[in-house]
Amino acid sequence: MLTRHLLKQASTCRHFLLNSKTSSPFLTKSILFSSSSSSPESQSPANTFVDDKVKDQYPTGTSISIDRSALYNLPEHSHEPTSDSELVKHLKGIIKFRGGPISVAEYMEEVLTNPKFGFYISRDVFGAEGDFITSPEVSQMFGEMVGVWAMCLWEQMGRPKQVNLVELGPGRGTLMADLLRSASKFKSFTESLHVHMVECSPTLQKLQHHNLKCFDEDDNSDGVEKRTVSMLAGTPVSWHALLEQVPSGMPSIIIAHEFYDALPVHQFQRASRGWCEKMVDVSEDSMFRFVLSPQPTPATLYLMRRCKWAAPEEIEKLGQIEVCPKAMDLTRTIADRISCDGGGALIIDYGLNGVVSDSLQAIRKHKFINILDNPGSADLSAYVDFASIRHSAEEVSDISVHGPMTQSQFLGALGINFRVEALLQNCTDEQADSLRTGYWRLVGEGEAPFWEGPDEQVPIGMGTRYLAMAIVNKKQGVPVPFQ
Repeated sequence: MLTRHLLKQASTCRHFLLNSKTSSPFLTKSILFSSSSSSPESQSPANTFVDDKVKDQYPTGTSISIDRSALYNLPEHSHEPTSDSELVKHLKGIIKFRGGPISVAEYMEEVLTNPKFGFYISRDVFGAEGDFITSPEVSQMFGEMVGVWAMCLWEQMGRPKQVNLVELGPGRGTLMADLLRSASKFKSFTESLHVHMVECSPTLQKLQHHNLKCFDEDDNSDGVEKRTVSMLAGTPVSWHALLEQVPSGMPSIIIAHEFYDALPVHQFQRASRGWCEKMVDVSEDSMFRFVLSPQPTPATLYLMRRCKWAAPEEIEKLGQIEVCPKAMDLTRTIADRISCDGGGALIIDYGLNGVVSDSLQAIRKHKFINILDNPGSADLSAYVDFASIRHSAEEVSDISVHGPMTQSQFLGALGINFRVEALLQNCTDEQADSLRTGYWRLVGEGEAPFWEGPDEQVPIGMGTRYLAMAIVNKKQGVPVPFQ
């Protein structure tokens, strides 16, 4: 979720880049994990990557003696409470129970979605006061344009009378609220919808319920489940923890905006013995550290699958590779549903149309931090591998994949330029400034040239860093605006 540092990062980035010799897009992460050697097996214990080769300390014939001195000279022990958070204790407990390190993916999943201590579970992390900002929070126009796309797809589907409108990871519910509000004039469309919010956080579910202006219908009929309805468009709304819980048997329009980037990734690093998975372990000083797996792991199968989809020369130049099995599996689930029931999916996220290397990042209060620093206090996300999504979807019959195209191209083709001009006709000067700023953040590139305010608040355009991709049933033709 790359827009998370929009409001506070601009001046810091300019100062950093002017005083740095590199301009890598993964600059922050390179510094966090830099060392004097490119090989993980040659780095000292003080560095992030440690030697994973363990020598046999007990050769045949060695006698064993027992040191009982500690029985008489007990070590000092502090009864002061530990400073570790509950999540840190939980992670260390998993590693201790396993008798060895856990994958980066498992670490990421626990940090973000642990039922008790996960980053997303018990707080509102979105907006200027949270840890990051998403496109729907930037401007109402984003949700309105996604609504235009959904209505166009519904038209191409033949205007079905019943449609599941599904959003994965809806955040505050801002995107869906803007979509329903703007679509409320088109009664034939909104009356066909049943909104399904796929959200695992009880805190965010309550916030979505409020922002969608939902109410629970009073129905005393025996055996009839009470409905929750959004007053924005009169559509029924349901919540689910998983996409698989959304009823099938009718067409689905699925929206996944900044959802894939939070799915846990496995990281692999090239070593002398081949590709080794990067793992998270606990060091002797009780701090988290990265190590390399001494043998192949289950995720290696997904690495092999991903490498088959790439050109050999693309893989040869990489020292690290990220793969996301959950993204591959989720895409297959989405494609299967669309193939059977009809409909389509829109995926918008920041990422690459190719193999992703070292992109995993942690953001706290709009600033990058070390991934292993106080887990649970920062958001973790990684670049989305759009090429992998394409290949996963195309394995399903009757499916076509379109894109990716940049977010700027996507929103522009749907008419955001006309929309902003219309909104500017009837607004105050303050509202006009907000509209221009939001518009730039959605479709611009780099710093806004018109900005006259404080440097630390300069709008950063993300129009070319975010990509949009559509997965649809072949029978429906090419979706707007990918023609």
